[in-house]
Amino acid sequence: MDVSAPEQEKSFTRRNFLKLAGIAAVGLPLYAGEISRHEIGIEWLTIRLPRLPEVFRGLTIAQISDFHYAEYTEAFFIKRVVEEVNRLKPDVVAFTGDYITHGFWSLQETVNFAYKCAEILSGVQSPQRYAVLGNHDCALVPHKQPVADALETHGIPVLHNRALPLEREGRRLWFAGAGDAYCRQMNLDEAVPAAVTHDGEPVILLVHEPDVLPEVARYNVDLMLSGHTHGGQVRFPFLPAMFLPELGRNYIEGLFQLGSTQLYVNRGVGTVNLPFRFNCPPEITLITLG
Repeated sequence: MDVSAPEQEKSFTRRNFLKLAGIAAVGLPLYAGEISRHEIGIEWLTIRLPRLPEVFRGLTIAQISDFHYAEYTEAFFIKRVVEEVNRLKPDVVAFTGDYITHGFWSLQETVNFAYKCAEILSGVQSPQRYAVLGNHDCALVPHKQPVADALETHGIPVLHNRALPLEREGRRLWFAGAGDAYCRQMNLDEAVPAAVTHDGEPVILLVHEPDVLPEVARYNVDLMLSGHTHGGQVRFPFLPAMFLPELGRNYIEGLFQLGSTQLYVNRGVGTVNLPFRFNCPPEITLITLG
């Protein structure tokens, strides 16, 4: 039986659609798991802080976050991130939490991962390095905080509800860090120095979860740096982000402002739930203060 041209075209289109669907079903997870998950996006931006003394203008801050070693994030990839940060030669590096993943491996294995991750991150070359913990870190052993010990042991100060000044020519810029909000360890009265409210000195606050911005803004903080959301991790066009954690649903990625407080949310390096990233690559942020 002869098949007319229109029927031939229709049959051809259907077969090819099924073939492409099959390729997509196999290829998309492969791309998201092996290629997109290992692509590093470097976001460059200038943030103006009105209270910043002139001597600090041009200061560069590299922010990296959410490593989740070693449930899915391999050592070789974190080493690549460290190499990229070192190429940028930042004045300050801010680590904004979740160095391990809590709950997948045994407690002892996860503690070992924390020390290994801190060892790799200690390769970051910068005059100043500051860190805070994330919800996975503080949930591991809430009262002993082995992740904090791992970082401190490898020369990375953990700002747990405390602040340290960076001084130049008699002027000060404060770097502060809050305890993790999800684990109910955040104490902004301790984290934000009195100099911010009394003397008008600028402060940059590291907080893992971004959705505490309204509370932070009441403390007259100039800039808040957060992670936690992974930018949604898997983002299909025209659809909501697939993975958004509690306290990470209002400010998903990028730059925001509430009152006089600006917030930047970094997409992070690693993954949770599934070893996939799509349309949401791992991020290193390089901020120039203006």
